[in-house]
Amino acid sequence: MAGDEENYYGKHGTPQKYDPSFKGPIHDRSCTDIICCILLVIAIVGYVVVGIVAWTHGDPRKVIYPTDSRGQFCGQLGTPNENKPFLFYFNILKCASPLVLLEFQCPTKQICVNKCPDQYLTYLNARKQSKDFEYYKQFCIPGFDSPQKSLPEVLKDGDCPSMITPSKALARRCLPAINTKKGVIMVGNDTTFEDGLGQRRNVTELVEGAKKANVVLEARQLAMKIFEDYTVSWYWIIIGLVIAMVFSFIFVVLLRFLAGIMIWVMIVLVILVLGYGIVHCYLEYARLKGEAGSDVSLKDLGFQTDLRVYLHLKQTWLAFMIILCIMEVIIILLLIFLRKRILIAIALIKEASRAVGHIMTSLVFPLCTFFLVCLCVAYWASTAVFLSTSNEAVYKVFNDTSKCDYAGQTCIPETFNMTNITKQCPDARCLFAFYGGETAYHKYLIIFQIYNAFMFFWLANFVIALGQVTLAGAFASYYWAFKKPDDMPAFPLFSSFGRALRYHTGSLAFGSLILAIVQIIRVLLEYLDHRLKAAENKFAKFLLTCLKCCFWCLEKFIKFLNRNAYIMIAIYGTNFCTSAKNAFFLLMRNIIRVAVLDKVTDFLLFLGKLLIVGSVGILAFFFFTQRIDVVQDTAPTLNYYWVPILTVIVGSYLIAHGFFSVYAMCVDTLFLCFLEDLERNDGSSEKPYFMSSDLKKLLNKTNKGHLDA
Repeated sequence: MAGDEENYYGKHGTPQKYDPSFKGPIHDRSCTDIICCILLVIAIVGYVVVGIVAWTHGDPRKVIYPTDSRGQFCGQLGTPNENKPFLFYFNILKCASPLVLLEFQCPTKQICVNKCPDQYLTYLNARKQSKDFEYYKQFCIPGFDSPQKSLPEVLKDGDCPSMITPSKALARRCLPAINTKKGVIMVGNDTTFEDGLGQRRNVTELVEGAKKANVVLEARQLAMKIFEDYTVSWYWIIIGLVIAMVFSFIFVVLLRFLAGIMIWVMIVLVILVLGYGIVHCYLEYARLKGEAGSDVSLKDLGFQTDLRVYLHLKQTWLAFMIILCIMEVIIILLLIFLRKRILIAIALIKEASRAVGHIMTSLVFPLCTFFLVCLCVAYWASTAVFLSTSNEAVYKVFNDTSKCDYAGQTCIPETFNMTNITKQCPDARCLFAFYGGETAYHKYLIIFQIYNAFMFFWLANFVIALGQVTLAGAFASYYWAFKKPDDMPAFPLFSSFGRALRYHTGSLAFGSLILAIVQIIRVLLEYLDHRLKAAENKFAKFLLTCLKCCFWCLEKFIKFLNRNAYIMIAIYGTNFCTSAKNAFFLLMRNIIRVAVLDKVTDFLLFLGKLLIVGSVGILAFFFFTQRIDVVQDTAPTLNYYWVPILTVIVGSYLIAHGFFSVYAMCVDTLFLCFLEDLERNDGSSEKPYFMSSDLKKLLNKTNKGHLDA
């Protein structure tokens, strides 16, 4: 038996030996992984250079403002189009596909206007009335005032559009204001229109054909309704998030004083909440069972943008009930079979509550991490925007009527009329197409963008690692204080933060670099998957899916390993590789406790998040669906009530996660210290345990010759 134990420990490292001088995070330490620290500094300098290059060549106006056919911005201050913020298309029929509509690059003349047309009018009809002609001229090229020109001459010279239709501004572009009534696409009350040349055409041609038009219009209509819901409910959403923040804070404070009771109350409440959900789903299912039309299959119904339609189907509530029943059974079985481990996990959470209570600044410290991450996001986003707008304006030859061999070729507007193209293709025009370029600088843009994304991952992971090491060092100083809190340092959080920055910047850079490499590979795999969607090679798709799955698992493992390595760095001051190895072997030597106890603790903390999110979500559901009589008239009228509800639920989870992340880091740190304590000490007077009295009672451990507090 001893031989097997020795062989087991030989495979997974040697347990820590008793050291009478060890009193927690060591203070006599040296700088670690200096090369990685230097690499990080060099990479940041390069990142600043990329930012300067991007800001020098980029022009965010290309994203903010639309561009007319002459390459001029619409609505830009200090330009001739200062008072013309909207882009108007001469012939929207040239926009042949949804992709063109989304990218706003149509092969037709485009001008800037001060407002979109609000009536249907052809050029021929406008010529008959001076009032209509004055209105019509604002949609012609600037300075046009030649009523003597014939219609063919006006259209040939591109002076005016052949017609204008009622339009609405979408992203500062004038797009046809098309309505859908009972599946019929209409402009105003008409399903056809006159194209200005005397021909009647179907309204569906204004977009791209009946089926594709429906997709674009429904997506646009859905987006507009969601936006409207946000405009009337945003303050109620903020109130819901504030309530989630108050709930989270109260929960954390109660954990400090009533951890054991709170955990059991939380478990019971989660079971009750799931039970209520099961009963509610059953009642809805029973109510709809006899109603006509409630048994329509999802296959026949298809996708509906109004999700309330699905709530009128009995199978929807049956599916909800089955899912909740499965969750209820799993949670109850886990509680039954893991009741012993749950008691130990509760003791760990109690100890974490005491640690957080003695280091209250730890609850505020994540705000610093959040602020630094926001800086990383802001720098990455601004650099990405400037890089994406570093391209030059590209002009191409567009031909309206006859076939032209030069169509689609690049051209120069200033010299276009002096080329042979105008002789061979009289109706060809040199119009703005998009922003691009073939210079050496533009060829490196994709490399700059990849570097920008990579540095964002590296710096964001570094900031998160710095926060984890800081919290781990502070909580470790609490655990290894034999008399708590008398043996703790005066400012454990600030001391830990100073040690991390002074000695272990390189180790944090090393761990975050490994994670960043895996993350950027995942991004590139997603990009390849997007490019290969139209490919027919099933083997390539299968291989890509396997690679995405493998790197996803690798990222999760590296995050887990890094987290424990940072705890060892905070305690012992060793380099990253040594810390990762020691943490991994320590966990492997206690694999049963890791697989059960640590995960049970995570499960209990997850139940806390679930309780807060579920409570706020149920409150938001009853409020926004106007089921609370007291505030029924106060709730806003919405197109889709699930929009603010989902927003509140997601926001509540992020808020609860922010509060519980401190507890999670505390529990993980105390857990590793707990495992080290069991290996280092035996409870004798020479080697007393540092764990709390609750943990000693659960494990039947005692300190001989010492009185447990």
